[in-house]
Amino acid sequence: MYDLLICNGKIVDGTGRPAYTGNVAIVDGCIAAVGEVSGEAHRVLDAAGLLLAPGWVDTHSHMDGQATWDPYCSPASNHGITTLVMGNCGVGFAPCKPDAAERQRMIEVMEDVEDIPGAALAEGITWEWESFPEYLDALDRMPRAIDIGAQVPHCAVRTYVMGERGVNNEPATGDDIRQMAAIVRDGLAAGAVGFTTSRTQLHTTRNGEVMPGTYADASELLGIGKVIGETGQGIYGLVSDFSNWEEEMAWMKRLSIDNNCQVNFVLFYRTEDDWPRVLKQLQYVQDARAEGARLIPHVGARPVNILMGWEGTVNPFMFHQAYAPLAGLDPEARLQQLREPAVRQAIVSETPPHLGHDIMDKIATGFDNLYVLDDQPDYEPAREDSIEYRAQQAGVTPAEFAYDALLENNGKRMLYCPLFGYDNRNLDRQMQMLADQNAVISLADTGAHCGVLADASIPTWLLSYLVRDRTRGARIGLEQAVRMHTHDTARCMGLADRGTLEPGMKADINVIDLEHLAIDTPAVIYDLPAGGRRVFQGASGYRYTIVSGEVIMADGVPTGALPGRLIRAGQQTASAKPTSRKTNYPSEEAV
Repeated sequence: MYDLLICNGKIVDGTGRPAYTGNVAIVDGCIAAVGEVSGEAHRVLDAAGLLLAPGWVDTHSHMDGQATWDPYCSPASNHGITTLVMGNCGVGFAPCKPDAAERQRMIEVMEDVEDIPGAALAEGITWEWESFPEYLDALDRMPRAIDIGAQVPHCAVRTYVMGERGVNNEPATGDDIRQMAAIVRDGLAAGAVGFTTSRTQLHTTRNGEVMPGTYADASELLGIGKVIGETGQGIYGLVSDFSNWEEEMAWMKRLSIDNNCQVNFVLFYRTEDDWPRVLKQLQYVQDARAEGARLIPHVGARPVNILMGWEGTVNPFMFHQAYAPLAGLDPEARLQQLREPAVRQAIVSETPPHLGHDIMDKIATGFDNLYVLDDQPDYEPAREDSIEYRAQQAGVTPAEFAYDALLENNGKRMLYCPLFGYDNRNLDRQMQMLADQNAVISLADTGAHCGVLADASIPTWLLSYLVRDRTRGARIGLEQAVRMHTHDTARCMGLADRGTLEPGMKADINVIDLEHLAIDTPAVIYDLPAGGRRVFQGASGYRYTIVSGEVIMADGVPTGALPGRLIRAGQQTASAKPTSRKTNYPSEEAV
């Protein structure tokens, strides 16, 4: 007797093999049989006309705080994500000394670097821990719908050991490094997926300083990384500006070879002038494999972007003097003022200041690369879709067009600004990175950048747009796309018990109406603790999302089932035959 039998679905099993029609049988949270399966079951789901795929595995989230209070890790579960890994970019909440000032410091770093409301973190986190193993224990005690894994964050470790010296990015002494390494060792022994650090100046605090660990020297980075080699467990992860990419990649290669470990790193580019550097890094990764290094580029399916709105963190008029009195108003009062003709005229007629900061000037004046996200949001807009072009066609100024667009949908409409990697006004570069034999799809930042981002929707958009609807270039084959966000992402994080629909694997499954799969337009909502805001983007087309054989979401609605758990690395088992890491299948040509 099976616990659950899913019948007549189009099975895309995550291995990259061609899709086929069949059944999936589940017993005790694992897949018992796939294909021509018969027999009785306690529950039967008819999946005729629907797609069966493994649950999505999200390698780059920042749910470190939210996972302590939200069992669904929304919006992850809304988009079929059944496993997510947090502790990325070197930020997190453990270890942390049991001191109010130290806890507040950790909250402020997360708020500043990842744009997660500090008030929500302060109210939502109960601080049942000091050490990283105690943090894992707290996560383990909480019932949850999806699986989560955590990585040891460098910022927290450095601050815990070095105090103000660590915060001020002073060089670590030999004793500091030994203490940090011991903390990482304890974290890995307790089940941490890995260790992460940040080396980018994009991650700055409210004081204008980069976060702790950004300028750590090789002795510190390698000294901590040595623990992975000694324990034979864990992954080393980082984000970097790669201002001197060859030097940076050299120590990463050395770390990987010396410790027989995998190094995951974020790879993106800003402008076309920067693109050759990306190609060189991808080739470096391939060449390093021949020397025994395992360097894994984590790449995004979308450009690095921000969303703008009246209720978000940024909007094109935030630096206008005429807007300043409205900035601190509650949303309803602000919207009422914005609808006043005199207020509109004062704001749109004002010449924005030149700030001398690339990102800020793009926000204030970059109408040539700013787009309205309609009810069917387009993340690959053309030049003629820009606000500048549409304003010209409408006979108004770009400021007027943007202002009026933001008032749509009762003031909830949002604008899309691809900050980096969109000079050519298409996604061809992103598609090229995704197709690289060593790269892994990543960088959704699920749970972070609450006022400017909604990229947790990428798994849904991967299928609905890059597989099904794209017309501006080649599409990704269905089987390849599913594998990219299941098998490849799971194996990249050392998870061998999930990511494919094969006997013996964990029964994490999405049952999808691919024809009607769609992402909603994003909008700001206020459902975090303390009324904290976030940009939320829902989805339609997920008939069922299943974790460990239990339906946790049905037609986008939580069922109340909480079969999820904390992943303790090194404790996963799987009896399915391993699949080679990556297979490239021919893309479907655009129609």
